[in-house]
Amino acid sequence: MKFIKQLLNFYINSSIHVALAVYSLTWITLLEFGLEYNESILYFVFYASITGYNFVKYFGIAKFHHRSLANWLKAIQVFSFISFVLMCYYAFQLNKTTLFYIAGFGVITFLYAIPFLPKSLFLDKQHNLRSIGGLKIYLIALVWAGVTVFIPLINNNHLIDINVIITGIQRYVFILVLMLPFEIRDLQYDSLKLSTIPQNIGVRLTKMIGVLLLAIFLFLECFKDDIYFENILVLGSVAVVTLLFLVFSKIKQGHYYSSLWVEGLPILWLILLLIFA
Repeated sequence: MKFIKQLLNFYINSSIHVALAVYSLTWITLLEFGLEYNESILYFVFYASITGYNFVKYFGIAKFHHRSLANWLKAIQVFSFISFVLMCYYAFQLNKTTLFYIAGFGVITFLYAIPFLPKSLFLDKQHNLRSIGGLKIYLIALVWAGVTVFIPLINNNHLIDINVIITGIQRYVFILVLMLPFEIRDLQYDSLKLSTIPQNIGVRLTKMIGVLLLAIFLFLECFKDDIYFENILVLGSVAVVTLLFLVFSKIKQGHYYSSLWVEGLPILWLILLLIFA
């Protein structure tokens, strides 16, 4: 039992789970626009997510405690390096235009962790984008929406039309809602200077905003050129499950409530889409 728990913790802490979520959302985009399964872009997104997330999470720790790293962190470092190599391998299989846009999101991820801003903007000693009050959740949603919607379509030379724009907005809104249980959980840890949504308006209003965003998420589907009953059914099911996780989220959550179950909702979405669509 202890080994299974350690394995699960490594699965989460090494960002495999979040990478599967990003991978799932990217595949969902391909399915929604009638495009074939594309191993190069999907595997690139998967390994890039592991590389990027582990860089953001562990850069500071590795920088200042390199010689005294715990065994689990050393294992994650090795795993991240392997993922980085595989990311580079699949990157060479993408077209140049795709790589150009990927570079933009890569820069945002880099600046999210690396100190570079003038001191007047700092909320703490981190001196990076994530330390700017209120920016974190919107920045993450922007990168996820860009990577999982626009990158796979650009790589397939798909026209960026109104349907794509609507899908991008939907994805952005959905990621915002997914982030809210994390924001609620982190109320007990976050500095007040971070100015998160629950810190500004409280848990109850945060959940109400989440409900409103989910309604917008569903409503936007009505503006697409082609509306399919199967997609509406899957979208509605995902929205209901997400709503339940949001409503029942609290400051003192179970250890895996957000990091495993909430973050796994995109995987559920993909599974439902593969079954019903």
